[in-house]
Amino acid sequence: MSDPAPLLLDVSRLIWRAWVGRRPTGVDRVCLAYLRHYGPRAQAVVQHRHFRSILGRRASAALFALLDQPGPSFRRDFTRLALRHSASRRGDGKGRLYLNVGHTGLDQDGFGRWVRNAQVRPLYFVHDLIPITHPHLCRAGERERHERRMRTVLDTAAGVIANSRATLQDLNDFAAAEQRRAGPQLAAFLGVTPLPRTAPSSRAPDAPSFVVLGTIEARKNHLFLLHLWSHLIERMGAAAPRLLIIGQRGWEAEQVEDWLDRSDRLRTRVTELNHCSDEELAAHLGSARALLFPSLAEGYGLPLVEALGAGVPVIASNLPVFREIGQDMVTLLNPLDGPSWEREVLDYARPDSEARDRQVRRLAEFHTPTWVDHFATVDDWLVRF
Repeated sequence: MSDPAPLLLDVSRLIWRAWVGRRPTGVDRVCLAYLRHYGPRAQAVVQHRHFRSILGRRASAALFALLDQPGPSFRRDFTRLALRHSASRRGDGKGRLYLNVGHTGLDQDGFGRWVRNAQVRPLYFVHDLIPITHPHLCRAGERERHERRMRTVLDTAAGVIANSRATLQDLNDFAAAEQRRAGPQLAAFLGVTPLPRTAPSSRAPDAPSFVVLGTIEARKNHLFLLHLWSHLIERMGAAAPRLLIIGQRGWEAEQVEDWLDRSDRLRTRVTELNHCSDEELAAHLGSARALLFPSLAEGYGLPLVEALGAGVPVIASNLPVFREIGQDMVTLLNPLDGPSWEREVLDYARPDSEARDRQVRRLAEFHTPTWVDHFATVDDWLVRF
């Protein structure tokens, strides 16, 4: 394994996430998919603050295996691996393609200099430009950090991969505003791992239910749904449908968290579930009248595709990316139009809902994007480099 691998793969984000023990986000799942596909023909790049290094092939293979299944002893295992292979670091990329899938290090001052000195040809995966297009929905300072990341992408990339044409449009709009040149680009839909099949429950639900899936943060618009459900409970009492919120608590969502923690009335019809296995998720979606996705901004929207692939109807925001990936299957609404959302929720809650039945019939023609599809597209594109 002494010969250089043809590719370099940055796994710094996966190391950090495993180190702190966080459950994988959508970006993490993309990083893992790239690790599993390109790991056998890649060497690892590791960054930490101003430290950047290309690992040897043996050290890379050991690290890739550890990151694929990190486990509870990750910190100990990673430390042992780092000590064992401390002498195997390399500095020269030898002109090879360098895949950075997690936006890692792109806002650091020395990153562009490392690209030049290490002689790598970067291919970046851009997930979204939400901190730039919707800074009021993100943490303080994130707009400036993301602007630095995207400038690095535009200034140093050999090529850019994005999850949708909508994301590439946002990147090109930013490039035009910055008077920077955007190089070769590819839009490739993210793959979806099918949810486990679950047997239908023999017990009829006590009330129609809806699911919202994703990290609880400002741009996901949970606050809008809580206002809607508060109104439904006030109007309908125990006859109101149920809402299940599945996702970790994130940032800029203090109002949502406070309401969930303190409102006895909401708790009669709204349930928060911070951790959920794939089997549990499949069961919750399978018994739901629809997935609700009222986001104010998205780069992609994996829950939407997961639900449609499982045959579950979706009511979502009328966003460009949802129009693109929804394949004309989804009921799309203005994410701030409370009366329209109330009307559709109550319609879909009915056992004889014609609107829901029409969407269910259309879903028979939905093509679920797979990682096989994604990497077939990316591999064909990489040949040009």
